Amino acid sequence: MSAPTDPDQPVLRVPGVRALVWMSLFGFAGYALLLPTAPLWATHGGADEGGAGLVNAVLMLATVAFQTTVPWALRRLGWRTTLVAGVLLLGLPSLAFLLTDQLGWILAASAVRGAGFAVVTVCGATAIAELVDVSRRGRAIGVYGLAVAAPQVFLTPSAAWVAESVGFRVVFVLGALPALAVPFAVALGRRLDDLTGAGTPGVVGAPHPSRARVLLALALPSLVLLAVTTPGGALLTFAPQLGYGALVAMAGLFGLTVAAALSRWLVGGLADRHGPRRFVPPLLALCAAGLVLCAWSITGSGPGAVGLIVGMTVVGISYGSLQNLTLVSAFAAVPDRERSVASAVWNIGFDTGTGLGSLVVGFIAAGTSFAVGLLTTAVLCAVVAVVTLVGAGRRTV
Repeated sequence: MSAPTDPDQPVLRVPGVRALVWMSLFGFAGYALLLPTAPLWATHGGADEGGAGLVNAVLMLATVAFQTTVPWALRRLGWRTTLVAGVLLLGLPSLAFLLTDQLGWILAASAVRGAGFAVVTVCGATAIAELVDVSRRGRAIGVYGLAVAAPQVFLTPSAAWVAESVGFRVVFVLGALPALAVPFAVALGRRLDDLTGAGTPGVVGAPHPSRARVLLALALPSLVLLAVTTPGGALLTFAPQLGYGALVAMAGLFGLTVAAALSRWLVGGLADRHGPRRFVPPLLALCAAGLVLCAWSITGSGPGAVGLIVGMTVVGISYGSLQNLTLVSAFAAVPDRERSVASAVWNIGFDTGTGLGSLVVGFIAAGTSFAVGLLTTAVLCAVVAVVTLVGAGRRTV
């Protein structure tokens, strides 16, 4: 169960939350810096659009593969050991990019980073549910979402510009920032080990429900998350390559990440008061509209750079809001003892979508154009919006 807390106490004063926020800031700083820069580094070494797309696809594939093991690691090793390993694995491989721009090396370092990112993402979301009571979970997820999004707001839009204007090596050194989060990982891990008894031999819990039932309950929130993170991953990866240069890419990414951060934070209170279900279909439709605007803007006959920036900002509203709403839904759909599983499944959906956006849109662009790739993701959002409307009467999403 979550630690009992005063319902009037600000979320940031709940023991353990500040350590989580600082760990997340450092951890996602490294992630945000390299998300657009590592694929660009691959093209610097001669890779085409498909090869560049593989970089973040491999990162996310490794992330998803290791996310399935995080609940086991928490039970066996405890929070502190797992968290320290995670921030080191996420941060230190950034320095490996200093050695070469060859695609194979970049992919290998990205896979190692994916293992660390798996730990940071699953543990971060699970920690919020363990530290804060259910009545404030939406708001707590909003605060955590700000810590996750803030590095992306300030670092992702400028990373490609810094790499091309100042030097890739500056970005790669800064990409090791997650390793500096070790003290916060230790403090947070100690708090959560005390609360949960994780990693303590001989601790026996209540019987677990059927894993199939748990996964079924999480299917619809995961599908919604997959639908919105696929275009989000594509825009985060390929914004510098959409034809308008580094400054427009920086402006578009700034619009996307600011909109995502604010919407993820603000929607938390609405989710606590009204539940998440009613907001999901219109947000998916809004995302599809933003993607259509982005695709039109890069065809040469549309509104151009301004349209691309506006379209990316519109996508960001849905991208951030649906992250919060689907995580609230995931925790509500399972028993308390399955929080780490819910977090793992949610993060797998998030990172699978990000990886698919990078991989699929990259390969579509290599064969046709980025406009066709973005329109494909718009169709995905529209289809899932219809699915959520059909399923709304049967379960909460």
